[in-house]
Amino acid sequence: MSNEESAIKTTYYSIFTSFTLAIVKWLGGIFGNSYALIADAIESTADIFSSFLVLLGLKYAKRPADSSHPYGHGRIEPLVTFIVVIFLVLSAFVIASESIKNIRTPHELPKAWTLIILGGIIIWKEISFRIIMRKSKLLNSTSLKAEAWHQRSDAITSVAAFIGIAIAIFCGEGYESADDWAALFASGFILYNCYGIFRPALAEIMDEHRYEELEEEVRQKSRNVAGVLLIEKCYIRKIGMHFQIDLHAVVDPNLTVREGHEIAHALKDYLIENLANIGNVFVHIEPFEEKAIS
Repeated sequence: MSNEESAIKTTYYSIFTSFTLAIVKWLGGIFGNSYALIADAIESTADIFSSFLVLLGLKYAKRPADSSHPYGHGRIEPLVTFIVVIFLVLSAFVIASESIKNIRTPHELPKAWTLIILGGIIIWKEISFRIIMRKSKLLNSTSLKAEAWHQRSDAITSVAAFIGIAIAIFCGEGYESADDWAALFASGFILYNCYGIFRPALAEIMDEHRYEELEEEVRQKSRNVAGVLLIEKCYIRKIGMHFQIDLHAVVDPNLTVREGHEIAHALKDYLIENLANIGNVFVHIEPFEEKAIS
């Protein structure tokens, strides 16, 4: 199974999770008289739409390179991530707005059984976060990382709702708005996490160098290729779930053009075979000189 297919399969799992929990939260919030749980349901509903965007983006990203897109279609991934962040920001503002409105409006205490619902939701969402985050790291997917944080932010709002409802129930009259304050706090935390999702996607779009460990691994493994004396320059960019590497390999200046060409191909093949998630390697051959070492 390719990286793209694995990411798509993971996104289907995320959509199923968000859809199921959204229904549970809406029913629990309405019949359990919990505004924090309703706010939680609003975020889960937004998660469903953003997950579909991620799914569409991943399916588009798996298209092969063509004459118009010689590097493939992977750039759609960070663009989808930006849209997902917008969904998160909007859901945070909706939750905050509803929370403030409910704080100002007297209402009944939430039902105690809503705590049982929230306890199960928190455990399920945290497990989902860990599953999807592990996949995002394995596949180098920024959109899957955003999807994972959707699950984590949902778990956070559920924790806040749990605390707020518990305070309202155990403290009784006068603390009816505790779950609304909890939802308001959760909206602020969601906004805070948005930056952590947005920043890597922006770096990917801007070709920012954030891959020092991979660069060092490229330099070390290149020494295993016969004829490569050292690597002078090494630039790495991420496109979709794969890395594109541009490097200058220093070789014996007395080699023929054909020999240099063969070394370049051998180096490219070796790196693609021995490093994970390498889309392509572009090798420029440099003759050995003293300045190449400096």
